[in-house]
Amino acid sequence: MSSERLAPLIVLAGPSGAGKTTIVDRLLATTTLPIRRAITATTRPPRPAEIDGVDYYFWTRGEFEDRIAAGAMLEHAIVHGRDYYGTPLSEVRPAREAGTAVILVIDVQGADQVRKACPDGLVSVFLRPPEFDDLAARLRCRGESEETIRRRLESAVRESARIGEFQYELVNADVGTATRELERIIGSRFPPTGSASCSSN
Repeated sequence: MSSERLAPLIVLAGPSGAGKTTIVDRLLATTTLPIRRAITATTRPPRPAEIDGVDYYFWTRGEFEDRIAAGAMLEHAIVHGRDYYGTPLSEVRPAREAGTAVILVIDVQGADQVRKACPDGLVSVFLRPPEFDDLAARLRCRGESEETIRRRLESAVRESARIGEFQYELVNADVGTATRELERIIGSRFPPTGSASCSSN
């Protein structure tokens, strides 16, 4: 894509169970900032109450790989050694061109790809719980199996080792406090300065 002035792109990454979706939902419900959440795609099955096209795009592996081959993904990765996750380019560029910031709720692999594809106008935030024990409890509340919890905790250790790659670190000890701090960080980047570029991978 060509370089031009675009609204900020915010990456929020962190371990499963850290509260990323909860905080973004709270932010979008209360903020006056022009911001929207990009809907990501995944090959994992939907959880109870999740809606296709609202919470995620639930694609088959074949559908996901077709979009990768077509260059239609901003970022993508196989997460927890099993399922594809990724962000369609169509979820990002039109909103940014219209002056609306876009927030991506993704993993550290995807964050690294976005950092390389969108070197300007990017705000990167790593969210973590106060203690790793909190992650297991939160994942059990979701009804995850013990095997899934074990795999995600192993991923959390690897992900947390990469906190230094992010511009900001947030500790989710309290949802309200963490949400306000995220809003403060994003608000400090309005209006965007200079040019911002973003290309497919």
